[in-house]
Amino acid sequence: MAELKGKILAGKILVKPSEAEEKTASGIIIPETAKEKPQNGKVVMVGADKKDEPMEIKVGDQVLYGKFAGQELNIDEEDYLLLSQSDILFVS
Repeated sequence: MAELKGKILAGKILVKPSEAEEKTASGIIIPETAKEKPQNGKVVMVGADKKDEPMEIKVGDQVLYGKFAGQELNIDEEDYLLLSQSDILFVS
């Protein structure tokens, strides 16, 4: 992953989604048409605090988010997801 240039606006988070599972725990290979969108990823950029909402997420955090949350982006041939801090369900 190349170094990203630019900045994220206040209250926003840029996430690199995890790769979709290729096969089940029992070894069954999942075809492309049946794969689900990942709902977790690693934070690569964070915006500043909003006036009424301090930023609690930091770069490197692993996060879980809703299935239809955020805006999909393609930057330098890499897929990312731009989320609001309020879209995050869990941080580890």
